[in-house]
Amino acid sequence: MVHYISSAKLTLQDLARLHEGKLTVQLSEEARQRIARCRDYLDKKLQGTTQSIYGINTGFGSLYNKNISADQLEHLQENLVKSHACGTGPEVPEEIVKLMLFLKIQSLAYGYSGVQTDTVDRLATMFNHDVLPVIYEMGSLGASGDLAPLAHLTLPLIGLGEVHFEGKRITGNALQKAMQWPPLRLQAKEGLALLNGTQFMSAYGVWCTLHAHRLLQLANIIGALSLDAFDGRIEPFLPQVHAIRPHAGQMKVAAQVNDILSNSELILQVKKHVQDPYSFRCIPQVHGASADTIDYVTNVFLIEVNSVTDNPNVFPEEDTIISAGNFHGQPLALALDFLSIALAELGSISERRTYQLIAGLRDLPNYLVATPGIHSGLMIPQYTAASLVSQNKQLCTPASVDSIVSSNGQEDHVSMGANAATKALRVVNNLYSILAIELLTAAQALTFRRPLKTSPYLEHFVDTFRKTVPFIEEDRVLHDDIKKAEEFLKHWSPSHES
Repeated sequence: MVHYISSAKLTLQDLARLHEGKLTVQLSEEARQRIARCRDYLDKKLQGTTQSIYGINTGFGSLYNKNISADQLEHLQENLVKSHACGTGPEVPEEIVKLMLFLKIQSLAYGYSGVQTDTVDRLATMFNHDVLPVIYEMGSLGASGDLAPLAHLTLPLIGLGEVHFEGKRITGNALQKAMQWPPLRLQAKEGLALLNGTQFMSAYGVWCTLHAHRLLQLANIIGALSLDAFDGRIEPFLPQVHAIRPHAGQMKVAAQVNDILSNSELILQVKKHVQDPYSFRCIPQVHGASADTIDYVTNVFLIEVNSVTDNPNVFPEEDTIISAGNFHGQPLALALDFLSIALAELGSISERRTYQLIAGLRDLPNYLVATPGIHSGLMIPQYTAASLVSQNKQLCTPASVDSIVSSNGQEDHVSMGANAATKALRVVNNLYSILAIELLTAAQALTFRRPLKTSPYLEHFVDTFRKTVPFIEEDRVLHDDIKKAEEFLKHWSPSHES
């Protein structure tokens, strides 16, 4: 299926389909006209003016006061790409790189960047053929755009750098020969348009946001399973409780847990305990606060991916070129830090439920094995969850409160949003592991409640899980179980909406 790049607003569903690899992209006729009109205007402007225009006929950053002669403008753009490709650290995951490609195409297609149509077409061809540039995590300050990562994204356009293509890692030059592509010659401003922008931060943000919605859904389902396996009470989830403190996320989570536990024999049985620990009783309040945060972050990134974030901005209709600051990542840096905190809290409360389930409480055996002592059972997975929760707390130290002056003082406040982005991805992956351990524990505990059953929905959920991870009769290598549980959570298709 083809997704036509246009000025139509991208939705979260659009981004999900693109992320899942279900779509190819193509410029709409509207986008082609916008790009061509802007480029034509810029070419005529350069021919008819001696005025200095930042980044187009001047140097960059603190070199803004250096004028560049007309015969050197193409060389200037190529030099920019080469000199800014200074990334280091681990490689960016390929699925993030593909999102970066799409988001760069989308931003350029609005027609305020002054690029050639051929340049955007080449990026689209790379996206459609899974030509994924080798990009490195470290190097962006998240302010003048994601300069270093986007330079690495751009290198293959001029036959440099490296790409992953058809299972191999090859040079940009080898790619051009394999694809029989004529070399692209970057025109005035094109290098800057390609390098300025927030597509590194935005791609991470989109990826993390898509997974955040899934993780919230899974946390609610697994939390409900833990509640029933712990012989918990349903009263804290009743609607009248939340009607008098009507935070949207809190009400939504309470309603979903109620729905998930519908017709459970366990939840309906008479309880010996008048109150549950906070990790069960306060699921609506804790998960709900994270839900509200995820919704806020989603809105931030939907605005961003439907925006123009390079610099300077070219306005043909108004006959003006403005150097401003749409590349500054502060909105994204704050949102990414906030998202990390919200997801870390889902992990923190999950680990506490795991601990309660293995603690020998409410007629459950210690560590959820029939013969504790000779068997350690689920003792150590809780250690692993605690380790992951602790690391998430460390990763939640905000990047957005930091700033280091760069470019000889010209760029004197930066967002550090790129660091917030890479940290958020680690929090997401850690949370999958934490929830996998809770699922492993809750499913094990449920067996000790037989012959009573939980709800039909959760019985089906656990039965499906048991096809991947069987009941633990005696000690075995639980690393394998945890990894299988993680994969189950990443690919299982829940029917309840988050």
